Amino acid sequence: MKIIVDAMGGDNAPEAIVRGGVLAANKFGEDIVLVGQEDRLRAVLKGDGTGNTPHLSIVHAPELVDMHDDPATVLRKKPESSMAVALKMVQKGEGDAIVSAGSTGALLAGATLFCKRIKGIRRGALAPVMPCAGGQVLLVDAGANTECTAEYLLQFAFMGSLYMQKIMGIGKPRVGLVNNGSEDSKGDALRLEAYRLLKEAGDAGRLHFVGNVEGRDVPLGACDVAVCDGFSGNVMLKTIEGTAKFMSAELKKVFLRSAGTKLGYLLVKGGLDDFRGLFDQDKVGGAPFLGISHPVIKAHGSSNETAAMNAVRQAIEFCRSGLIEEIAGQVGFMTVGEK
Repeated sequence: MKIIVDAMGGDNAPEAIVRGGVLAANKFGEDIVLVGQEDRLRAVLKGDGTGNTPHLSIVHAPELVDMHDDPATVLRKKPESSMAVALKMVQKGEGDAIVSAGSTGALLAGATLFCKRIKGIRRGALAPVMPCAGGQVLLVDAGANTECTAEYLLQFAFMGSLYMQKIMGIGKPRVGLVNNGSEDSKGDALRLEAYRLLKEAGDAGRLHFVGNVEGRDVPLGACDVAVCDGFSGNVMLKTIEGTAKFMSAELKKVFLRSAGTKLGYLLVKGGLDDFRGLFDQDKVGGAPFLGISHPVIKAHGSSNETAAMNAVRQAIEFCRSGLIEEIAGQVGFMTVGEK
């Protein structure tokens, strides 16, 4: 297996991405290809003494995708950028998956342009896994598509359910439609039509649809797959992340208040470390784009070397899962007007 890594993408590139690639090559034993400005990549490897790492190679790409570049056109304007070169390698069959911590919009546009969507899938969707009460929940879409149709949401539900089955090992994932109320009469025209389609799929036994779920219930474990348009999903994701940081900061203030509370902190430190670990982005690595015909993993923009390594791990798991073939085989059930 060969994983192509955009080594110039992200806030901490190329150092963190290169080091993450080295860690992944040593830990997973799969071929890792770092794509970027060769002199800078080799300088990191030389400085770390890892220039002869087995399973690790470099492909030169002289240009960079800047976070201020127009996501829709940058890969056409910068065909020799590390992201464009990495995507074209996967397109040509020179790699099995791509990992990038670069611009989310550019990566989705490039994945759609070069790697293509699975036939019959209308839009690719960003699908991060988040912690929730009792386990984890997949949020789909989390920002790739701010405007959606009911058919898009139906497809997000199917793809999310298959992801949780094939990669997360959940036998019958509960699918919920994120809405402003749990009653089936709630929501705008989009949500009402999506509810109808999802219920129909649930009644046919193709999805385990549990109905509408309110935003507050998603972190409480109301479903395994939370379906929403990209605008709502991105707002929910950022709100949950911000709330977690706020709660952690406030807890720290409580325990630093006095000598007694500091002593109490020592007694519960292990539990608090576990709590912080639930929201550790480095352990997750990134999020997949579902609906693309090759595995595409969007690593966090602020990825350090651990996060970069785990993003590669995600790509390897995605390749081994058979998820893309499974989605392609069920497209007929998630296309409005076709059965």
